[in-house]
Amino acid sequence: MQPTELPLKDIHEPAAIGWWPPAIGWWLLAIVVPLLIFFLFWLYKRVTRRTAIKTATKILSELKQDTTRNNLEMVAELSMLLRRVAISLAPRTKSAGLTGSQWLAFLDSSVKDSPFSNGIGQLLTEAPYRKMPVTEQERSQLISLCENWLKAQAQQKS
Repeated sequence: MQPTELPLKDIHEPAAIGWWPPAIGWWLLAIVVPLLIFFLFWLYKRVTRRTAIKTATKILSELKQDTTRNNLEMVAELSMLLRRVAISLAPRTKSAGLTGSQWLAFLDSSVKDSPFSNGIGQLLTEAPYRKMPVTEQERSQLISLCENWLKAQAQQKS
């Protein structure tokens, strides 16, 4: 038999592999990457929050032991400390521009009984304008209130 007379057929190549459905690796990648991004964002927020609170607690304990500042300076330092922590924890648009009663209401939002708006916390906004100087008792009560506020921030979920 001659090679041209053999009953052979041409080789059939398989059809090209389509792009749909993707292989299992692509499905896993599509699930893992968004989860990884979400986890890293959550971890960043958590570490930032814990660091801000830890640093503020340390600064507050140093202020508490500092006897060189007068009471008015101490109140100003406490106010600045609370402002820095609030800006670190809450969005800037919700905390940075607040003044007066709005600022005190913001601070009250995380503690019970509105001690900033209706209690000793009013010193944060009124102390520079008062005729009477801040007493030692008011100073210690305000420091205690700031400690409680920081503890409340630490207990909130990030």
